[in-house]
Amino acid sequence: MVSASEGSAGHNGRAEPLPTFQTGFPIRPDRLVEAATPEDVRAAVAYAGGRGLHVAAHASGHGLPGPVEGGVLIATRALDSVTVDPVRRTARIGAGASWGRVIEAAAPHGLAPLNGSSPSVGAVSYTLGGGLGILAREFGYAADHVRSLDVVTADGIARRVTPEREPELFWGLRGGGHRLGVVTGLEIALVAVERLYGGSIAFDGTRAAGEVVRGCLEWTRTVPETLTSSLAVLVYPDLPQLPEELRGRYVISVRVAFTGDVAEGERLVAPLRAIGRSAAVLSDSLREMPYTESHTIHSDPPFPHAYYGDSAVLGEPDAERTVQAFELAGPRAPMMTVVQLNHLGGALAARPEVPNAVPYRDAGFLLRLLSPLDGTEVGAVRALYGEVGRVLEPAVLGRSLNFSFGGGDRTAGFHEAETAKRLAGLVSQYDPAGLFGGPYGA
Repeated sequence: MVSASEGSAGHNGRAEPLPTFQTGFPIRPDRLVEAATPEDVRAAVAYAGGRGLHVAAHASGHGLPGPVEGGVLIATRALDSVTVDPVRRTARIGAGASWGRVIEAAAPHGLAPLNGSSPSVGAVSYTLGGGLGILAREFGYAADHVRSLDVVTADGIARRVTPEREPELFWGLRGGGHRLGVVTGLEIALVAVERLYGGSIAFDGTRAAGEVVRGCLEWTRTVPETLTSSLAVLVYPDLPQLPEELRGRYVISVRVAFTGDVAEGERLVAPLRAIGRSAAVLSDSLREMPYTESHTIHSDPPFPHAYYGDSAVLGEPDAERTVQAFELAGPRAPMMTVVQLNHLGGALAARPEVPNAVPYRDAGFLLRLLSPLDGTEVGAVRALYGEVGRVLEPAVLGRSLNFSFGGGDRTAGFHEAETAKRLAGLVSQYDPAGLFGGPYGA
């Protein structure tokens, strides 16, 4: 076991906190294991199981659902290998590898992974939660493309899980999250994408916020499955490191990723640019780009920070209720809040050839809320999110595992009832002692 530390330096004899992207919640395990090999993971799980200690895994820490207190924490960041097979169009990805590493490894072969918007997110952990990517409407969830997984279950056994070998576990790991074991690596299919047409258009939200939101919702009804988009709204802080046109402004941005040619992309976004006649356009970065620049579409913050976030999977939300929800989190909100509405449908609605636990295939949109915790009380953030949720309640189907940041106190709604029941059965079978978090849904 490599770099296993038991913290005499930490408070109450616990290990020192592990550096993590999400800094808003403490990480104070009784024992920290820096795994250098899958065998280190297996030994750590066996150690914890023999002593009745709970286990958590940590890659990049983007999606940390809440505090990690006590037990055994397995850091997988050293398991960051990426091997691309250009003939089979697959990649074998270690548990600590980021999407950025996978993009870099696949690009020389004219291939791309189904990554999310941030290149520093752990590829494996994101995929276990479903994996909503920037090309999702064309290719579906990342979890739909997994070929095999290497996982250590609560009994300390390292398993290679495929559709033929342990098919029920293969179903549950893809979309069920981290409750069934510690995944040390997986093999996933890549797609033949070298370039795309994408970027964002930013509007001045103080001019015609409602009109922009309504116009964008209507626009999503007209686009093909080869175009994936999202709508983001926030009040930017007045900071010198931000572009001058964004400082202190209420901004509505439409982000676009399209795999067709530039001329068709320009035609498809023309209605968005037309909105700018009444709502001033602050910036327009739509262009053809190599896939290696796809992270510039969303430009997620690359630095660690504290935040709280949650989500609502929606059917077909009423336009006026959607406008109202955005207004609640707008300039008059008690704290800075980023609201993002992802357009779903397309390939996301299709059932994969080998079924998995990814829920809510019939959803039309995903609403994401994220608030920096720079002195803001979590209780106040939750109260605001509750108001937004009540406005959208008629359209709410559930929540997304990939976008619960700090909301570990709420575990309901991540799956439909039948899927949750099936996952609970798997947890009872593979982790009866609750090593990885107790009964499913608790």
